[in-house]
Amino acid sequence: VQLQASGGGLVQAGDSLRLSCAASGRTGSSYTVAWFRQGPGKEREFVAGIFRRSGVYYADSVKGRFAISRDNAKNTVYLQMNNLKPDDTAVYYCAADSNIILSSLGQWAAYDYWGQGTQVTVSS
Repeated sequence: VQLQASGGGLVQAGDSLRLSCAASGRTGSSYTVAWFRQGPGKEREFVAGIFRRSGVYYADSVKGRFAISRDNAKNTVYLQMNNLKPDDTAVYYCAADSNIILSSLGQWAAYDYWGQGTQVTVSS
């Protein structure tokens, strides 16, 4: 599976962005997909994840502001980010794996496939 993340950019606080993670290769709805981010001087952290049957989970820091969804026909997962804050500034990565369970959803080491990352910068 190859993942291509896109949609990042420079925005102001309060603005919205939609990130996309397009999959190619062995695709379809059999993979759990998650978004992680790594801000300057910070460790990589879980943002949101969506299971094969569309169960979704979010980090507390983005709950109510971000929404993850998938379009299996397009082999694409989206991350709609609303009311962005300067603390959301980071490189955002999408990751996929077919063996994710709930306890491993937020663990970046559990994912075998990664996109290249897309920069999101939020100015105050």
